[in-house]
Amino acid sequence: MERHGGDILVIGAGLAGIVCALRLLDQGRRVLLLDRDTEQNLGGLAKESFGGILLVDTPEQRRQRIQDTPEQALQDWLRFGDFSRDSAVDHWPRRWAEHYVHDCLQDVYHWLRGQGLSFLPLPLWVERGMTPGGGGNSVPRWHVVWGTGHGLMQTLVQRLLQHPQRDRLTLLCQHRVESLQTTAGAVSGCAGVREDTGEAFEAEAPVVVVAAGGINGNLDLVRQHWHADWNRPPETLLNGALPFADGRLHQAAQQAGAELTHLDRQWNYAAGIRHWRPRKPEHGLSLVPPRSALWLNWRGERIWPPLVSGYDTRDLVTQICAQDKACSWQLLNRRIALKELAISGAEFNPSIRNHSRLGVLRDLLLGNRRLVDEVLAHSTDVVTGQSLEELAERMNALQGDQAVDAKALHDLVTRYDQEVAQGEASTDPQRQRIAELRRWKGDRLRICKAQPILDGKALPLIAIREHIISRKSLGGIHTNLACEALRADGSAVPGLYAIGEAAGFGGGGMNGLRALEGTFLGGCIYSAQRLARALSEGGR
Repeated sequence: MERHGGDILVIGAGLAGIVCALRLLDQGRRVLLLDRDTEQNLGGLAKESFGGILLVDTPEQRRQRIQDTPEQALQDWLRFGDFSRDSAVDHWPRRWAEHYVHDCLQDVYHWLRGQGLSFLPLPLWVERGMTPGGGGNSVPRWHVVWGTGHGLMQTLVQRLLQHPQRDRLTLLCQHRVESLQTTAGAVSGCAGVREDTGEAFEAEAPVVVVAAGGINGNLDLVRQHWHADWNRPPETLLNGALPFADGRLHQAAQQAGAELTHLDRQWNYAAGIRHWRPRKPEHGLSLVPPRSALWLNWRGERIWPPLVSGYDTRDLVTQICAQDKACSWQLLNRRIALKELAISGAEFNPSIRNHSRLGVLRDLLLGNRRLVDEVLAHSTDVVTGQSLEELAERMNALQGDQAVDAKALHDLVTRYDQEVAQGEASTDPQRQRIAELRRWKGDRLRICKAQPILDGKALPLIAIREHIISRKSLGGIHTNLACEALRADGSAVPGLYAIGEAAGFGGGGMNGLRALEGTFLGGCIYSAQRLARALSEGGR
């Protein structure tokens, strides 16, 4: 049996685990870092992400004359998060939210800049909230790392492997932790097996840190903890998380005495399509839904009030799940797709991932032809047609029914195009939201001003069948501000800590019921920073 030891054992080499290891090496600690994946895949879900981080009062915001403060951000956060009225239930999550907005400029933004990373010059405005005063970002705060999450993790992994104290790091890949071990009432290590050989191993340390991600890679657990607001789990549920984020370490922490909280608070997406190069079961891609497309239910009927992304991602899932079948259609044409269609993540954003300023400019000015052509050529969830009659026939063929009525589809598209022709005088809620979105130049660059769907110069017509896609956990291991895992009575489990998504990004659910996009990467970095600081100050 393999046996290993260190001053601090970190389980999981995603963003939180790697930042934690870096900061601990800075302190001269002996760090034992375990991960289930291979060394070339270090970085977890963050490596696949688009790289957006919620930040407050940054130089990028100031250059755009965006006035922002931690107090304003906290007000937005708490209203949007819809925390429990029982202050005891969400005590630590609220505290984590308060500290994040005040500390993220230094602990996230400036720390990343110090690692040689930079951001796109224009912060984006996502999760605005559905109603004025109801929470959501009141100003643009979503800062995209130049290089996407792929570049972020490449840089941090390189920093880790080339750290001046590299000899104090033991990095063990393809090691699956199955259980936590205790000695005299304190967590003192872990046990598991190697993914590649099946050989058993044990690891010991006086401090054990769980940084193994959430539960959303385990679709059975996702369904088990499906939120009551979302009706019942959909028949088809795609996986946008990592399969290693399977809740195994949540169960191990619970068995060691830690409390799990808010596992039904999940960050899923409504516009998932199947990956045509799957790397895992039910592998899905999350589309950035085109705002100028019509969002229809599975019968081809317009969902009302109209669904428009960018305001409340959780509400989109709620509205789709309220239908009698939790799948939907986006109806658009090629011109809209070229301007607005995008896929979240690093894989399908090569211009930003590869630091190509010319590529970014080309995509903005001419449309992302490469992406649109690839989707149309390879996605099994996309059909096209030269007329609405042909499109409806193919939508029905894909579904295996006759649910979409061609005449009804033609009538609703015609009515919508009439509203497009009205310009600013339109009373259609979708057109009004598009006008609102386009007031911010970051959105104006990526949204058509007045593009009708029935346009002979914009063919083919396109229908995209979309499913709910599992992505991130907003709940997890209950922790205090020192990242100590807590029992149900509020006392700390000796020797056990949790950071990143495993801890709901901090406190067991620092976002509340819904999240302001960008708190995921930011929460991983921030919780790792807090833990390293707490261990240094506490002398552990």
